Amino acid sequence: MDESILKKYGQEHLLKQYERLDDVKKKQLLDQIEKIDFELINDLYKNTKKENKKEKNEISPIEYLDKNKLYDDYKHYENIGKKAIREGKLVAVTMAGGQGTRLRT
Repeated sequence: MDESILKKYGQEHLLKQYERLDDVKKKQLLDQIEKIDFELINDLYKNTKKENKKEKNEISPIEYLDKNKLYDDYKHYENIGKKAIREGKLVAVTMAGGQGTRLRT
């Protein structure tokens, strides 16, 4: 086992208790360490630090709707929702307690 690889990636601690192991356990540990792709793990870790540059998502409020008016315009808003789903957009609606049940949503 080339310990310089462990040093390169700051993983020397993997062998800290090595001398206390029996021969079978030593071999198992070394075999496991040799299967580790430290470069891949390091790259994956570095990628967690990168800022994702996705399109800007905005949450914009809609005007308040009285429930009686909502019933009149139900189909209109249902079509807006279906269109957003087809386009892969996310829509969130907040309703006063119980409204979701009464509107079957």
